[in-house]
Amino acid sequence: MLKILAKTVLRLFLKVEVRGGTGTEIPDRLIVVANHQSFLDPFLVGCFLPFELTWIIHTTIAAKWPLRLFFRFIPHVVVDTANPLAMKSIVHLIEAGKRVCIFPEGRITVTGSLMKVYDGLAFLLSRTGASLLPVNIDGAVHSRFGRMKAPFPVIGKPPVRVTYYPPVQLKEREGRSGRQRRRHVSDQIRRLLEENWVKAQPPSTLFASFLKAADRFGRDAELIEDIRFQPATFGDVLKGALALGRLVSRLSRQDETVGVLMPNMTPTIMLLLGLFSRRRVPAMLNYTAGVDGMQSAIEVAAIKTVLTSRAFLEKARLTDKVSKLQGVRIVYLEDLRSQFSLLDKLWLIGFALRRPHRCMLETRSEDPAVVLFTSGSEGKPKGVVLSHGSILANVNQIRAVIEFSNRDKFLVALPLFHSFGLTAGALVPVVTGARLFLYPSPLHYRMVPEMCYDRDCTVIFGTSTFLGNYARCAHPLDFYSVRYVLSGAEKLADSVRQVWMEKFGLRILEGYGVTEFSPVIAVNTPYFNKPGTVGKIMPGMDCCLEPVPGIERGARLHVRGPNRMRGYLLHDKPGVIQQPESGMGPEWYDTGDIVELDEGYVRIVGRAKRFAKVAGEMVSLEVVEQMAALASPGKAHAASTVASDRRGETIVLFTEDPNLKREHLLSTARQAGLAEVAVPRNVHYMEKIPRLGSGKCDYVTLSDMARVAAERPRAVHEGAH
Repeated sequence: MLKILAKTVLRLFLKVEVRGGTGTEIPDRLIVVANHQSFLDPFLVGCFLPFELTWIIHTTIAAKWPLRLFFRFIPHVVVDTANPLAMKSIVHLIEAGKRVCIFPEGRITVTGSLMKVYDGLAFLLSRTGASLLPVNIDGAVHSRFGRMKAPFPVIGKPPVRVTYYPPVQLKEREGRSGRQRRRHVSDQIRRLLEENWVKAQPPSTLFASFLKAADRFGRDAELIEDIRFQPATFGDVLKGALALGRLVSRLSRQDETVGVLMPNMTPTIMLLLGLFSRRRVPAMLNYTAGVDGMQSAIEVAAIKTVLTSRAFLEKARLTDKVSKLQGVRIVYLEDLRSQFSLLDKLWLIGFALRRPHRCMLETRSEDPAVVLFTSGSEGKPKGVVLSHGSILANVNQIRAVIEFSNRDKFLVALPLFHSFGLTAGALVPVVTGARLFLYPSPLHYRMVPEMCYDRDCTVIFGTSTFLGNYARCAHPLDFYSVRYVLSGAEKLADSVRQVWMEKFGLRILEGYGVTEFSPVIAVNTPYFNKPGTVGKIMPGMDCCLEPVPGIERGARLHVRGPNRMRGYLLHDKPGVIQQPESGMGPEWYDTGDIVELDEGYVRIVGRAKRFAKVAGEMVSLEVVEQMAALASPGKAHAASTVASDRRGETIVLFTEDPNLKREHLLSTARQAGLAEVAVPRNVHYMEKIPRLGSGKCDYVTLSDMARVAAERPRAVHEGAH
């Protein structure tokens, strides 16, 4: 009767959806564990279970008069966490066969995401050997019974999903102290809660997720701002997306790949959402790749139409380059405005804005959403087809491990044609309701910190190179409002990590990813952080290490997960999606990276392609670059190889330090305990090492230059690029 009454009360305040099951066999020693979003969570967890629960109630909660009456009718135990004997009473309860429910966070969330996990549950598991029955609650945080503060939206009757999972058994790590074992189990519980939250998210599409965020946070809420300093609300972005989607649908057909050549501006986000709504697939063209790079992308993706802006081309001095593109129709957004007729305006105001869900074409989560292109730092760029589901899976993985909310403001200077900038920088805010400030170039090392200071941004992204230059040019107070600094795309230099901590008091969270996985594979978080690594594999993903002959330290990384791409677009079959090969099976992807696992943390040793075989020994070119950084800190260095009849391969180092010589590298290698075989034979000074638009070194160009240097050993390559 009490369960029936509780279900009736729940339906008055929430739209409850129950998913999953507890399995056929329920162990006698069982602890139900759930995330904690509101005061209604105990009812949400207990009402739909087929067995009776004993509740563990803290003394402060049990003392509240509205709850005292309710607790008189349910089995419960009141504990005081300050009393060391309290946990023993719970142990006796579990050993007696009572099934209990515990919220391991210990408090209702005040961030919208998971809070810290206490070790008390780990103690119970170690003493009783009980199984865990995980439950995920999603949506109750938006009810009036939560503890979120304005401007977080509170909904009168929010939709709430309660997902039950089969019981699991966690294992302790042996050979350590009791405290370390409990900490290890607590980390497993935290990981379990993260993975269950990701699994519980229903399949969706990018435009549908945007509409959901607009309904949740309100159309009057600010969403995007760019260098014009004219904030656009959810309603403004929706209006622009619907209008552009209607216009572009007349220029293309369903499922057609449409080229997008646009900067980091508000209309670019509107255009992307408009293409998503009309089931067109935007291909993000890299405008820093030159005519050959853009033409190659157009051909491999079978692009017939390129959308761009005349004002952007003029300011970026790209007009002449775009005019040389062949086989495509160039459409300017400025010209589309005049084509939006009175009938279109009536459709927009009278129907589309009122019922936007009915204006989007039916799209499945597995359908292609966007085409991105690999950086081409080691070869010819390939088209990477990402689906709606893969991108949203990565967005949900990011949200599960790092807390973002509509109180945050992202500063995104990384270009949107880069997977890191598009997914983590642009789409995470669009889905979570965080505000977004778009800056057109990451190369403005003085202006980016100033914009962060002026616009009160709380989240900033960058590569190691960009972050190092921002730190060099920034005032100590420019990043006063920043909560998270996220680094990716290249290895984070220790000097950059140190200067950000010393100058700004900020810890950089280094991550790792590939475009093929939307892109984040691993990242350090406030909860799981280990300097020198790129963090733990994202929840919901699996990894496998394949030994590589000749490489003693590390193994080749293969990964799989819901954020995997649909496939490649390659030059041999333009426009046709092809699957890459992996020795581990069709679901796996070979990253080509050599890594080590250190207690679950991923440490990058180097690229498999960036190992040189010198005199029969495998040498990592990244180790060579680290050696050069030790010998000449603060300067950029890049290593390449050329074939050698006598040694197999010869290492060539390019440096921006005119005083760096091989003798200095030999001395550094001896001091660091590195093998002399890793010391480059040739050292060439360059005024500026060539880089791609993402900030990565252009190793293709460097390889060509190393070949020329081998043919003309006395040539001087100063200012060669």
